[in-house]
Amino acid sequence: MGRPRKRHIQQPLFKQRGGKRAGAGRPITAGRYRASERHRARPKITKATPVHVTLRVVQVLEVLRTLDAYKALRRAMVCVYRRTNFRIVGISIEQSHVHLIVEAHDKMALARGMQAFQISAAKQLNAVYSKWRGLPFTERRRGKVFCDRYNEEVITSRRQARHAWSYVLNNWRKHKEDRVPELRGSAIDPFSSAVAFDGWARPIRESWPPTYEPLPVHAPASWLMSVGWRMYGLIDPREVPGRRTTRRGAGVA
Repeated sequence: MGRPRKRHIQQPLFKQRGGKRAGAGRPITAGRYRASERHRARPKITKATPVHVTLRVVQVLEVLRTLDAYKALRRAMVCVYRRTNFRIVGISIEQSHVHLIVEAHDKMALARGMQAFQISAAKQLNAVYSKWRGLPFTERRRGKVFCDRYNEEVITSRRQARHAWSYVLNNWRKHKEDRVPELRGSAIDPFSSAVAFDGWARPIRESWPPTYEPLPVHAPASWLMSVGWRMYGLIDPREVPGRRTTRRGAGVA
């Protein structure tokens, strides 16, 4: 009796790739607890659609709520202030990230404006870090400052615009920075553009030192950020982002 006939199995020409497997996807940025931003297509942007932008710094620079870092970011804002197609209309600085409300003429104007701001801010913050560490000029920090691409949310409705103003200007309360002894009793955050905002539901009286330099922001030009959002009520400086709010803006736990 002869041996059974050998059957040949067709092998794939190319190795199969993709699919769900261990280690798939974009890597988590070294030293951080969250994945980096996805490289997806940026949404369409026009003069009428402001953008809420979030920028995160690397872990070693998560000390943005200091006077030196504040001044560094302020100088970066001055560098882009003269742009006519890109305007920062609101900002808040937290320890590890920065929130911006930006108006740009189109997607390219936003990209170029953010690029200019990030480059300037990176140079300024690296200089601040080198100063803190007492590094000589030849050894000053030149590494990465921002973790990855910035996150953006295009604002397209009046309710969304009001939420953006409240979220950005009152973000310090979300992170409990209002409980820091030096700022306890302050109605608004000095590490933000809250002092330039004219939509507070109550008069704001602060006695900051005469040496305090507010962050340079533009008055909003878009209808959503200047007028439209007011339909849902002025903003109480005591609102805590993340809590449910009434139509008039009073916080509800």
